[in-house]
Amino acid sequence: MTDCLFCKIATGDIPATIVAESERIVVFADLSPQAPIHLLAIPREHYADVAALAGADPTLAGELLATATQAAQSAGLDDGYRVVFNTGRDGGQTVPHVHAHVLGGRQMSWPPG
Repeated sequence: MTDCLFCKIATGDIPATIVAESERIVVFADLSPQAPIHLLAIPREHYADVAALAGADPTLAGELLATATQAAQSAGLDDGYRVVFNTGRDGGQTVPHVHAHVLGGRQMSWPPG
């Protein structure tokens, strides 16, 4: 998708603070952090949301989750962290490219929002 913000980050056309990457996944720091550590894990390939990704490529969905977990561990979130997929407008998704929020570095409350 040529006009997708996260696709442009994945290709390097828009700079980001990359903290981990593989052939199919990129993890970078969120520009508007909601926790002391707030990372976004995205597949390089465009999928609108987690439902589209899971339906089209369950293996990549698993790789995305595994990479998000590795990034949390590398960030030192040994006391815990949260992985969130917002899906659709009512779910709070603001960028239509599947992404996992990795949040940590503070006590998380429940319910969230």
